[in-house]
Amino acid sequence: MARVTPLSGFPEWLPGEQFIENTFVERVRRVFELHGFAPVETRAVEPLDQLLRKGETSKEVYTLRRLQASEEAAAEAERLGLHFDLTVPFARYVLENAGRLQFPFRRYQIQKVWRGERPQEGRYREFRQADIDIVDRDTLALHYDYELPVVAAEALAALPIPQVVIHTSNRKLAQGFYRGLEIADPPAVLRVVDKLDKIGASRVAEELVGLGLSDAQAKACLSLAEIATPDAAFADAVRRLGVTDPLLDEGLDELTLVMEAANGLVPGLLLADLSIARGLDYYTGTVYEAKMRGYEQSGAVGAGGRYDNLAESGSDRFPGVGVSLGITRILGLLFGAGALSASRQVPACVLVAVTAEETRGASDAVAAALRRRGIATEVAPAAAKFGKQIRHADRRGIPFVWFPPSSPADQHEVKDIRSGDQAVADPQTWEPPATDRVPDILTP
Repeated sequence: MARVTPLSGFPEWLPGEQFIENTFVERVRRVFELHGFAPVETRAVEPLDQLLRKGETSKEVYTLRRLQASEEAAAEAERLGLHFDLTVPFARYVLENAGRLQFPFRRYQIQKVWRGERPQEGRYREFRQADIDIVDRDTLALHYDYELPVVAAEALAALPIPQVVIHTSNRKLAQGFYRGLEIADPPAVLRVVDKLDKIGASRVAEELVGLGLSDAQAKACLSLAEIATPDAAFADAVRRLGVTDPLLDEGLDELTLVMEAANGLVPGLLLADLSIARGLDYYTGTVYEAKMRGYEQSGAVGAGGRYDNLAESGSDRFPGVGVSLGITRILGLLFGAGALSASRQVPACVLVAVTAEETRGASDAVAAALRRRGIATEVAPAAAKFGKQIRHADRRGIPFVWFPPSSPADQHEVKDIRSGDQAVADPQTWEPPATDRVPDILTP
């Protein structure tokens, strides 16, 4: 048999790590639902023309092909791809279901996506995202642009992770600034500036000049990207650069409102960071990137923004704003650093010992009684000596071993194998300590 090797970029967690991911998902889901977001799940596959219609993403998309398909069927299948984010499929979903949705529509979606990029720490080809979006018909009020980061921050605060700072900017601000510099292709400049964290200022300047910008224009673009303030002071810093344009003014006004409103609700929530560009073309206004303290060099663990034109068909237009949290990226970074672990690898809190195979039914009855009260329980795999059964529980991380009575005169007893304490117990009433009911998430 050929040696099995891991497939790069497709993470598979151990059971304890998977428990942590499940817990993260549940906590995030709960926060989203507390804010009125409804669950949605879209198909994994979209037509390529749908996936590629907004932005240069062709290198990221995995196409779909059936191995034994006919030539004609293969050609048809190659026009399909796995979704690389959840926003583009959601826009399609809104258009297809607009007649059955109530607007403004608030949705959350926690699902895997696939992206063909180079795997590295915290970056994968298959990963789970947790998205929230609000869409409306025709127009979308600006107050949603500061509501979304408030909800995202609350969801992140429910997780045992380092503090996450949400950086924000506005595409109108950046594009208006580039227009004021008389740059012919502002979206192309945005895509280059979006690489600033990855390749550095000097390389960005080189690429901007390669796009046809003068040295002065490239320097001005980098000067804009250097502005970062915890309040609305960014507006004065931009104006001091001496560039004017109506779209720039609109972006400054919108970002000022979002910053002041969000930080008024949650002090210090947003950091105005004009290096935030977001490479995808569908963003039209406010944009966000969330960075985890101590892991900033690994990039954003959350991102999003406003998209006014992504969901449109004919005269129907559904502008939206959304935030995506990178569940797998957060976990991958923290697992890699040894900053998260589970207190045990299995959900079972109790192992019920088996005194003899002929009396296994009695052990099964104890397990059933405990499970009815929500206590995760296993029954020992074999009627070995009790010492061996205890060692089995210890290897699996199960904290309690239950001993059914071996005769009518005996009583049930339960042993905490960590401390050695053993006591009489009733399967109808016994309760483990709350901290032992389910595996706990441990941090240094």
